[in-house]
Parts: sequence; structure tokens; C-alpha cells
Amino acid sequence: MKKRKLICIGNGMAGMRTVEELLALTPDLYEITVFGTEQYGNYNRILLSPVLSGEKAFEDIMIHNDEWYATRGITLHKGHTVTQINRQQKTVTSDNGITLDYDKLLIATGSNPFMLPVAGSQLAGIVAYRDIRDVEAMLTVARSGTGKHAVVIGGGLLGLEAAYGLQKQGMTVTVVHLLDTLMERQLDKPAANLLKAHLEKQGLNFRLEAQTDCFLGENHVQAIRFKDGHELPADLIVMAVGIRPNINLAKSANLECGRGLLVNDHLQTSDNDVFAVGECVEHRQQIYGLVAPLYEQAKVCAHHLADIGGKHYEGSVTSTKLKVTGVDVFSAGDFLGNEKTESIIFQDPSMGIYKKLVLEDNKVKGAVMVGDTTDGAWYFQLLRDGEDVSTMRERILFGQAFALTGDGGSNTSLVASMADDNQICGCNGVCKGTIVQAIQEKGLTTLEEVRKQTGASASCGGCSGLVEQLLMLVNGEDAVKPTKKIMCACTDMSHDEVREAITHTDVYTVAELMKSLNWKTPDGCTTCRPALNYYLLSTHPDKAQDDYQSRFINERAHANIQKDGTYSVVPRIWGGLTTPDELRAIANVADKYSVPTVKITGGQRIDLLGVKKEDLPAMWADLNEAGMVSGYAYGKSLRTVKTCVGSTWCRFGTQDAMGMGIKLEQMTWGSWTPHKVKLAVSGCPRNCAEATIKDFGVVAVDSGWELHVGGNGGIKVRATDLLCKVNTEEEVMEYCGAFMQIYREEARYLERTAHWIERVGVEYVKKQIVENAENRKHYYDRFLQSQITAQKDPWAERAKAGVHEHEFKAMKHIDIVKLADISSKVA
Repeated sequence: MKKRKLICIGNGMAGMRTVEELLALTPDLYEITVFGTEQYGNYNRILLSPVLSGEKAFEDIMIHNDEWYATRGITLHKGHTVTQINRQQKTVTSDNGITLDYDKLLIATGSNPFMLPVAGSQLAGIVAYRDIRDVEAMLTVARSGTGKHAVVIGGGLLGLEAAYGLQKQGMTVTVVHLLDTLMERQLDKPAANLLKAHLEKQGLNFRLEAQTDCFLGENHVQAIRFKDGHELPADLIVMAVGIRPNINLAKSANLECGRGLLVNDHLQTSDNDVFAVGECVEHRQQIYGLVAPLYEQAKVCAHHLADIGGKHYEGSVTSTKLKVTGVDVFSAGDFLGNEKTESIIFQDPSMGIYKKLVLEDNKVKGAVMVGDTTDGAWYFQLLRDGEDVSTMRERILFGQAFALTGDGGSNTSLVASMADDNQICGCNGVCKGTIVQAIQEKGLTTLEEVRKQTGASASCGGCSGLVEQLLMLVNGEDAVKPTKKIMCACTDMSHDEVREAITHTDVYTVAELMKSLNWKTPDGCTTCRPALNYYLLSTHPDKAQDDYQSRFINERAHANIQKDGTYSVVPRIWGGLTTPDELRAIANVADKYSVPTVKITGGQRIDLLGVKKEDLPAMWADLNEAGMVSGYAYGKSLRTVKTCVGSTWCRFGTQDAMGMGIKLEQMTWGSWTPHKVKLAVSGCPRNCAEATIKDFGVVAVDSGWELHVGGNGGIKVRATDLLCKVNTEEEVMEYCGAFMQIYREEARYLERTAHWIERVGVEYVKKQIVENAENRKHYYDRFLQSQITAQKDPWAERAKAGVHEHEFKAMKHIDIVKLADISSKVA
């Protein structure tokens, strides 16, 4: 039987999901051709935000690569835009001159971003946020070294995700919003205020109720001006102010359109042979911009393309989840309510939690949650099913487990009661029955395996808990393998597995290591490369080659980059004790290099702020000449050893805190560690040096010294655990060196001592270096041995020897026209 011809215009998530569903129903009915404007296969646009933030690579979000199309006999025309539909002749024509005929046509042209029509909108540096090209444009500015200030116009879902991603790339970001409420289509005022407070703590800036007047700049945008005359500097403007269905092609083909391309409950247009799905579609006066309803459309459309029928699309109830690390937001249905509804609210501002359910006749009509979204999927299911909640109304805000059992009983028993057609993954439209069938038939035992086989939990991850409960339900709680947290998408290995592998290999470079461990991406990513470099250096300190390109910019430049692109320079001041000569040297360089700010730090050092990158080597040389070395204020390394004056001057002091601190700092400086490390020595139990919130703290007592570990004075304050008491300074040195080494060898990259101690337990550390004297000596010896190669002043190497000299040279202007002329002459 000759195959019919199906042409799909649009290679995005909605169109390709329809093709997937169609092939599952009838793989041999159609000869399928796909036209896509972009030069890529189908990728997951939901995950553009993690790509922008650097948490994922573009390869990680590909849904269908070239091989997928080829193995299914699908012809894909990448980079082709269909410009004409001839419904009489049943043909389509692309901008590349290709004309093909069809029996059935599927239009999935998506939407176009709305761009503010104000003066200056044509300037370079002004982008939308819709596709991977937009992300690449943003990353180019963010990583250019000159892109410092970003303004995101639009405080909706996409705008906030774009702002988060750009901030993670090191830019100072301001979100500009026309209204006084963020995400007003998903959040009520209290929820929006709480979200704003969360994001402000993360460093985002907001300007609400602001109207854009124009953009300023000659060729590239430099600033944004508001109607009130206020201006903000801007090296990048991101417009996330809404979308419009892309229906120009449909209109030119005289298909009926309203705000979108009109379709019936079968997803047919006004032409029975032309179907449409996705953001370009208008169904029952509704246009959907979220993935879940588009996948519901795809399923129905595929049934009718397959001539099976039976299914009808009657519209979708939608839910929203914000994909910003550390901020949990969920919204569904009518979250504002009306005169017929009631709202029940749980609010705990100090914990950053807000929950609101909107009920009508004891049925859930809407939900909003900030801070704790654990039960979002359950509330959404109650909303979709229209279930009466009167019997659990007084408990419903406390979650599914407590509401249904009254005692917080087993979650697996609750997920067992769900029907097979209950949706588990809203992003990808995966139901419980599909997941259970995959687990049973394919023997799946881990969350990652379920993701690969079904797509559940593969996008925002909000349903991961439910998927893991299903794994336990099907396999039995004892049969489920613990979910391993892999280092990144470049590998299937965890941090611990990578460290173990390094100890058994004779590989000493990052490139060789990735090759030996079968890395999926040849160059790795910004997550794994710094970790691999550190693991090599800490495991083989005398042989490993430090790959400085795998380090973060602060460690490459050996100075902290500031929000305006300048740097700060912090020389080491041993134990917080300095001299007039050192102070004069610091004053001299501050004058010589026109340093705008000189600041005393909390770590008892002096910070020179506002130094130009090209001035760094010369300034370092001047400080070296005065006998000063790098303070490593930028590194995952020993930062400071804070001291009080101790018995030298204080009438309460019991021991020489300054002398002890200087000895500790001279022993530990230069050591690379999983994360920054801070020490302190207090000369008496009054603890003026705040030793009990440091990574390693020493407190003097009459009989000797108390040693404390695992403290943190940052966002989440953690007091130290008492490790032991010792009598002599020599013992303090040995215990400190041993602790540093076990932390270096066993903690995961970017894991502070506080988090490491919480993970392994202080009793484990005591067993290793307190109860086992021989073990302690081995750790101490290894630490001292590693310091032989580590204690080299990076400032001296770069100031005098010219190491990595190109890092500190200002980029010169390149005349593109002259360069092209030279190239042509050479050719």
C-alpha cells in the first residue's frame, strides 16, 4: 500500500510530539517530511533556562537528533521556512525553493516574541528569549568581559528565568515590570511579594510599575530610559513581554484565524486536510503557551491523523512551575478566586512558605505555592478530577500524606491509589500507567532510567518525588537502587566515583581523564571541568597538570571580578598582623593605580577594589617587592586565619593566639580545597575571633587548645562541632593539617566543610584523625607533601615570569572591514 504524505511545518516540541504519537499509533501510514526554520533538531525549550545559567549544555536538551529522524524515515529540512501553502494543489513551498505535495498538512509554527516598539529597539544587544539563538546571543554578551549590566523587561515566568540565568553568568541584572506584581498571571499579591523577596536575596534587582520610553546607544545598547526620565545602564536588554501566535502563513493560505489559527476539537482547521497544534493554535477562544496542553493536543491530533478518531480535545487546565534553582513556585487554575469561591491559606513568612487553595463547593479550583511545592502535583490532580475534598478540608494544606491518612502515612500507598490515567509529569504529559508499564516491562530501577524511557521528570523535575514513589511501589522499597547524583550530563559517574577512578589511574590532565572515563562530551562543561581539575590536583599534587582554563575566571585572573568588570586585590596578611612597611606599600599601590576604594575586610585584611585587569600584574609586582603574596581571596582555597590579640596583649588571653594563627596560615596557605576555607584562633573562651563559625577553629583554654570543625558564617550559619582538645601548638598544627587533608581528599568539589561534616558526620572525622593517631599522621604528612608544590605565589609567577600573560591584556579593537580585506588578499 502506497504511503500517504504528511508534511509538518514546524520542528518544535508540539509538532514533533504529534509525529511521535502518530508513529506510535501507525508507523507505516505516512511518508513524513518536516520543515524547521532553525538549524537544529527538536530541542526542549523548557530547559533553555538551565542552558543560559550554565547548568546544562545545549546537547543536554536535545529531544530528537538527526539520527532519530533518519531511523524513522523522516525527511528533515533544517533551516527551511515554508513561505506558501497552496491548498488547491495541496503543496507547500519553502524559502529555499523546495515545493512538495501533501495529503495531510500539520501546522506547528509556534509563536513570535513581542518586541516593544520604542525608539532604539533596533540596537545590537536587544534580544528576545524564545530559542537557542537568543540564548547564544545573551551568553556572548555575558561572557564578553564587557557585558556587565543586563535589563530583563518582563517579570513573568520567562523573564525571571532569563534574569536568573544571566545572574549566574556574572551579570548585574534588573528586572523591569509594568505592573506591581511579578508573575501576575500565576501568582496573587502575597505569593508574588514572597517570590520577589526570595529573588532579591539571590541578588536580583527589580523595578516595578516601570514604563519603557526608549533604549539609548549608538550601535549597541548602552542604557534604558523610563517614562519618568530615570535611566539604567544596560549592555544587554532581554524582552520577555509576551508572545503572539505565528499565523502569517496560515492567514496567507486563507485559513480561518482569530488571535490564533482556529481549530476544532479534532485539531482540524477550516480545511479538513490541514491540522494544527501548539502555540499558533486558538481553541475555544484559548491560546496555550505551556507544554502540557500542547502535548494533550498532539495526542488528539495524532489519533485523527491516524484515522482512529475517538479522542476530542476539550481544552486544558494548566499548571506552572518556575525553573529557578533554590526558589520553588507552583500555580494552577483559578488562583485568585471570585465571589463564589473560598480560599484557605497557610503562610509562614520567616520560613518563606506560602500556600493557598481556592475552593468552590469543596472542590479545588486553583492553587498557589511558594517555598514548598511538594504537593503541587497532587493539588493539580484534585483540580483536574474535580474531586470533593470536604472530608479532608481541614488537613488538605498540610499535604497529601497527612490529608488522606491523618497521620502522614506512606506515600507509596497514596500513589498506589492513583488511577493509571492520572498525570504524573505535566511537562511531558506522562501518566502513571505509562511509567508503571515501563518499570515492569523494562526492569527500570532508577529515576534516570525512567526519565530516559518515558520522559517523566526529564524537564523541570517537579514530579521526581512521585516517580520515585512509583519505583518503590512497583519494585518494593528494598528493591529500589538509591538514586545516584551524577556529576553532570557529561557523564554517568558521581563525584565519588570519579575520585575513586582517579586514584586507580595514571592520568594527570583533564583531557586525558575525560577520555579515559569515556566522557560523553569531548570538552566537558563548566560544571565538570573545574571539579576534574581539582580532583586531579588533590590526588596527584606532584604530577597533575593544573588546567587553568578549567578554573573559574576569578581563579584564572587570581583576583575577584567585581560587578563593573574591575577586580579586587587582597594581599595576604598573616594572622591579621601587619607592619607599617606593609601598610605603606599598600597605600603606595593604591595611589599609583588610582584605586577608588580601600576596605578593611571581615577577615582582617585590606581589600583594594576597582583595579583594572591590565594593571593586575604590575600591582602584584609592586606588592611582591614589599614582601607580600596573594591572599587567595578569589579561590577555592585557604582564605584567612582570623586571630584576636590573645595573651600577647589581652588581660583575658590564655594563649598566644596571634602566633598560633600565623603558624597555621604559613602552613596552610596556597592549598587548593573543594571550597573556600577559613580558620580562626581565639586566645580565650570569650572567642573574639569567632572561631566557632569557621571551617577549622582554635579556642585557647588554660590547659591548651580546643579544636572545632565544620562551622559556617554565611547565609545559613552553622556552629562548629568540637573535634577534640590538645595541649600543645605542635598538636594543633598536626590536627589542622590532617583535617585539611581528609577534607581535600574526601569532600566533593564545591562542598563546604559544614556540608561535608553534615553529610559524613563528625564522629566519622573523629574516628579517622582523633582516635587513630597513625592515620592522623599519614593525613598530616600527605598535606605537608602537597604543600611543597602548592605554596607558590601566583602573583609572582604572573608578575615576573609572564605566566598566562594574555589573560591580563586588554582586547584591541579589530577593524572587521580591514580584516576582511586582508583575508581576501591572502586568499
